[in-house]
Amino acid sequence: MSTAPAGGRPRVVAVGGGHGLAATIRAVRRYAGHTTAVVATADDGGSTGRLRSAIDMPAPGDVRRCIEAMVPGPASPLTSALDYRFTGSDVEGHALGNLLLAGLHAVTGDFAAAVDELSRLAGVDPAVGRVVPATVDPVVLCAEARDGRSVTGQVAITRTVGIDRVVVQPADATVPPAVFGALMDADQVVLGPGSLYTSVLAAAVVDGVRDALKRSSGRRVYVCNVRAELGETRGYDVAAHIDALQRHGIDPDVVLAQRGALPLGRPAGVDVVEADLVRPHGLAHDPELLGAALERLVG
Repeated sequence: MSTAPAGGRPRVVAVGGGHGLAATIRAVRRYAGHTTAVVATADDGGSTGRLRSAIDMPAPGDVRRCIEAMVPGPASPLTSALDYRFTGSDVEGHALGNLLLAGLHAVTGDFAAAVDELSRLAGVDPAVGRVVPATVDPVVLCAEARDGRSVTGQVAITRTVGIDRVVVQPADATVPPAVFGALMDADQVVLGPGSLYTSVLAAAVVDGVRDALKRSSGRRVYVCNVRAELGETRGYDVAAHIDALQRHGIDPDVVLAQRGALPLGRPAGVDVVEADLVRPHGLAHDPELLGAALERLVG
């Protein structure tokens, strides 16, 4: 494990996608000396899916959300506009940040470089945080259900009940070197929250990411969702979430779960810590509460 940044604050890597990873970034930034977000790039829905059908590129949407979350202090006009969606034009429904990433990718020829450049423009300080795509190649998420069905595409998998395993294709998709470096230097690795198969595992099962997760000496914390989903995790308790991670070669050291939310089941071989983590409406994690609970689990 590397030496923590100046002031003794830990280096933390957050892995996943969607709104859950953005919440984790906001939580982790409260106590970390440096935060790296490793973001899933297999989404094929909405503005992201439309861009990917026209341009051969990794999914930009989750990356955009994570850049917004990584910006410190009051948002600049550019940062505030990243999530702006156009109406009444040829680009109707597209988020500005997605279009900027598509343009920067076209100019640089390197999706990781495009992410770094948009992060710089938005005001992310590389000394304290970085957003890194899980792959720099376009990838597709594929699933096999327990009844033998094969399902292709993140949106379709989200709606599928009874998933056994997911993989990212192509299997040899290139992972940015920054992913390996960040995980080797990490004092803590946070997986989730977020959709288990289509956000967390969509990033973690990329071969280079999974190998680095196994080799990292940082303590691996899985933040379980507040509730099971109607599709991919219907009927899951906390133990079922853990089992799915382990089936994919992801072994958390500890699981953090909202007190009194999902049934625990019978988790095998993993400590489960229950805490109050959610906003008053109970539907999403509160960054301040989540940050305090994660800080207690460092080291």
